Amino acid sequence: MAVYLPIFLKLGIGLVVIIFQINIFGKGNLAPTNALDQVQNYVLGGIIGGTIYSDAITVFQFMMVMIIWTLLVLVLKFAKEHNRYAKALLDGNPKILINRGKVDVHAVIAAGQSASSLMFKLREQEVYDISKVKRAVLEQNGQLTVIEYGDESPKYPIIYDGQANEDVLVAIEKDEDWLTQQVVEQGYKGISDIFIGEYLSGKIRLTPYDGVRK
Repeated sequence: MAVYLPIFLKLGIGLVVIIFQINIFGKGNLAPTNALDQVQNYVLGGIIGGTIYSDAITVFQFMMVMIIWTLLVLVLKFAKEHNRYAKALLDGNPKILINRGKVDVHAVIAAGQSASSLMFKLREQEVYDISKVKRAVLEQNGQLTVIEYGDESPKYPIIYDGQANEDVLVAIEKDEDWLTQQVVEQGYKGISDIFIGEYLSGKIRLTPYDGVRK
């Protein structure tokens, strides 16, 4: 029985770490929507599977590796959610596939898409005429976000996690200075104070982080 004790301990530690990560990092592990969540699952599974039956790795060493990995993921997630450059580095950038009714063939191919898959994604959103598409962006999770001519309210936020959404700004033909002015006029210090900002029928509705008004 003593021979199997380290295995049981490693299994227990691994189970606790998985539950802890799901609870502290959100449910992204259960349905990954970005590269970091995918890598987190792969590496975590590899650490547990690769060390659980290895006698060369002690329970203490295994526990330290799990702690270090959890801290590393925590730092990366924090950086991604608070810095647009870190987010772009970790998740990649959205790719504009259609702009003002014209398909960017090179962008479609570079994104690993085909004409068939592009049209399928458009049909999923009940779009059947490319010329009516003002802007179509392939998001980091593989979903296609479409803004048609005449859309008064883009289908995704103009601000998220304290960062301006450049795709929406381009689609509504505004810039970040204009957006900052709109935020300040509503009593906030700047875009970084806003958790979610929605552009609805020409007006901006803001959901701030707590306690950030001037």
